[in-house]
Amino acid sequence: MVGDAFKALGDPTRRRILELLSDGDMTAGQIADNFQMSKPSVSNHLGVLKAAGLVTSKRSGQNVIYHLNTTVFQDIMKWLVDVSQASGREG
Repeated sequence: MVGDAFKALGDPTRRRILELLSDGDMTAGQIADNFQMSKPSVSNHLGVLKAAGLVTSKRSGQNVIYHLNTTVFQDIMKWLVDVSQASGREG
């Protein structure tokens, strides 16, 4: 899961989507309104983020609402701390 998250975070568009979602849940259309690219392209980015576990989605009527999944970020931070501590013991 952490590897998928790092891969997803490697793209600036996906990082921007995460920044937008840090302010609160948004529909796919609301997210797309922040970019000068096609809605299918934004949808593809959302799919990558969802597959990496960085966002979750739920259907509300005709809309899909996206939500930031902070649990994965906590896992990444734990991994970074563990790696940092292990590196400190080796050096």
